[in-house]
Amino acid sequence: MGPGVSGNAQNDAVPDSLVVVSNREPYSHEQDGDGEIQVQSAAGGLTSALDPVMQSRGGTWVAWGSGDADMAVADEGIVEVPPSDPAYDLKRVPLSDAAVQGYYYGYANQVLWPLCHEDTGRIWAEPAYWEQYRAVNEQFAEAVDTVADAGQPVWFQDYHLTLAPRLVRERRPDATLLQFWHIPWPAPSVFRHCPHSDALLDGLLACDIIGFHTAGYAEQFLHCVDSAFPAATVDTDSGTVTRAGDTTRVIANPLGIDVEGVRDRARTADVGSVRDTVLGGSRSDTSIRLALGVERLDYSKGIPERIEALAHLWDRRPDLRGEFTYVQKASRTREGIAAYRRYRADVVDAIERVNDRFGTDDWQPIVYTEANLDNETLAGLYRAAEVAVVTPHRDGMNLVAHEYPVACTDGDGALVLSELAGAATHLDGALTVNPHDIEAIADAIERALELDEAETSDRLSRLQHSVETLDSAEWVARQFSAGQSL
Repeated sequence: MGPGVSGNAQNDAVPDSLVVVSNREPYSHEQDGDGEIQVQSAAGGLTSALDPVMQSRGGTWVAWGSGDADMAVADEGIVEVPPSDPAYDLKRVPLSDAAVQGYYYGYANQVLWPLCHEDTGRIWAEPAYWEQYRAVNEQFAEAVDTVADAGQPVWFQDYHLTLAPRLVRERRPDATLLQFWHIPWPAPSVFRHCPHSDALLDGLLACDIIGFHTAGYAEQFLHCVDSAFPAATVDTDSGTVTRAGDTTRVIANPLGIDVEGVRDRARTADVGSVRDTVLGGSRSDTSIRLALGVERLDYSKGIPERIEALAHLWDRRPDLRGEFTYVQKASRTREGIAAYRRYRADVVDAIERVNDRFGTDDWQPIVYTEANLDNETLAGLYRAAEVAVVTPHRDGMNLVAHEYPVACTDGDGALVLSELAGAATHLDGALTVNPHDIEAIADAIERALELDEAETSDRLSRLQHSVETLDSAEWVARQFSAGQSL
């Protein structure tokens, strides 16, 4: 059925035990200020989707041991998790500072990240980056080989580990290998900017199944393979690649969220307390409506254009000044890269300019926060906001666009969504915009604030239904059921 969403998920397709391989670990051990070791659980779609599966099915999760006390509590790099009720093993891969700089901050995030987000002007491919990336992928492959039992499927996650599947395949020719690519896949003309494009494709094609969020990404991957390897047989209708006698199935398998978990947290959240926490007691007048953005401080997220769109809206609609406040919940990321530090400074400066221009003694146009909000507080913030603005330049999926409508348990909420986010392919009911069109973003926010009750209800209902069909538990089952047709 081609690279579209793979058939009806079959829960019995999920193996009883598997090996998951990712850059980020689901649990880390960190020393606090008193020297005590604390356990931290990772947030995000990958952990929320796979940790429950690993707890129910068992196996081993292989990941970079990034916590400062990780290796101290591990036995030969292995620790049982979750700590409160151990259900599977976590195999930690220790990385040197040089490896982290070259593999993670270097190749993964200064070559592959801008490449896949089609921002080729930001690519910086120092030779040392590639060497460290290769070496770390070799470390991961060795770790997999030490923990994977015969017959255990191995599921690699994301762009950090493109070479590891081939390295594992060389050690274990009969293993079942899978990969899921969580970010966009670029067009062939863009992918050719990568100086190691053939090696990356060769590494990925060692897998039996490769999953992408959308059919468009899957098709672009197939076109890249067809362009790079003329001897390969690429069937875009069936979504298969046959090369050197081996067949790889390429599927669209959109990742969703834990729908009931988000909904339950939103229902139990104290919205008034959340407003006070985020806005501050003196600014939490409940008559002021909220619009919201939640993302990492990454240049692909389109925050400066959004801030400019808000300024444009308040400039042309003075009557909306004091009517709503925009909350920007931001998280610092990849601060080892200068471009990310500059991006944060640009965002903060832009917000200060808007607040200086439009703010009054009684009203702050934009509230910016980098506070670490727990999941319940975040769900309450979603519920408090009448509008969510999700306008990345390009995004593999964007799970905030999934979480927000589910958290709108009071039946009120509108989503302004970039047409270039993977979520726009799957969600029905959003107000979609070109993320570079500042006037269009302003128009969409204005419209979202002024939707009548009937249209608000209709759009929110369609969004919620779309999200429910992509529940994260189904994502896992779809990935493994795709192998049944090979």
